[in-house]
Amino acid sequence: MTTASASSSSLLNKTIVFYGAGSMAEAIVRGIVETGVAAPGNVTVLNRSNGDRLLELQKRYGVVPALTEEQKNAALAESDIVVLGMKPKDSATALLALKPHLRPNQLIVSLIAGLTIGTIQQLLASEQPVIRTMPNTSSSIGLGATGISFSASVPEDGRALALSMFQAIGIAAVVEENLLQTVTAVSGSGPAYIYYMMEAMIRSGIEQGLSLDAASELVVQTVRGAAEMVRTTGEDPAELRRKVTSPNGTTQAAIETLERLGFPEAIDKAMLRCAERAEEMGQAIADEAFARK
Repeated sequence: MTTASASSSSLLNKTIVFYGAGSMAEAIVRGIVETGVAAPGNVTVLNRSNGDRLLELQKRYGVVPALTEEQKNAALAESDIVVLGMKPKDSATALLALKPHLRPNQLIVSLIAGLTIGTIQQLLASEQPVIRTMPNTSSSIGLGATGISFSASVPEDGRALALSMFQAIGIAAVVEENLLQTVTAVSGSGPAYIYYMMEAMIRSGIEQGLSLDAASELVVQTVRGAAEMVRTTGEDPAELRRKVTSPNGTTQAAIETLERLGFPEAIDKAMLRCAERAEEMGQAIADEAFARK
């Protein structure tokens, strides 16, 4: 795996259409517009029927809403990059509908969990250049972590364009496609694991006598500080943990309790199941799509 860099100016003269206008699409739109990576007038947003949502994005970021079928079809046919941001359950239908509008050199950027490059190309019946990604929700505040894989048909400049897009919302790591399920388990779903632990820590703090406000503020700052320590020092988390774990002290007592209750094994099993579920979801989309064709 490599964390790559690219010139942000490469997107400025490209037209981009977001097929789907949910929270992840908005995070990317915000990132590329507010950092100046892309010109808002070159960014079009569309969805199946929620025109109010498109107008909301236009008001916030200056992007172009495609409200009619004619506008939608024109945007899909004429853009340089098509970003697939629809829900997984709608993706097969959307791809089959997209197929007649595409030109051979248009880049397809998929945000859809589990949906493989091979399935996308089969549904489009072409060797369309496809960029498969797994971003996470922290992208909405510019601190995202995105795994990216490329089909063999993606040219070097297409790779640079994709990296520019996702580096506008955090970091982008290029991985082999078979590792994207692992990326889903590590960073795609990863924020939820941290939130879940924070919930438990806040609840325990309250049960031991802290107010909700005090427990929440202390936990949030603790998680924020721990992450920043790893980032700024560059030290291994295990080494940082050892430094704050005095022999026979309070932290050691807590860590030993977590180990006795199977905390490391629970995390491992949870992440393995997450990766498996991502693969299952992708296979379900493919099975449904090809049964319908």
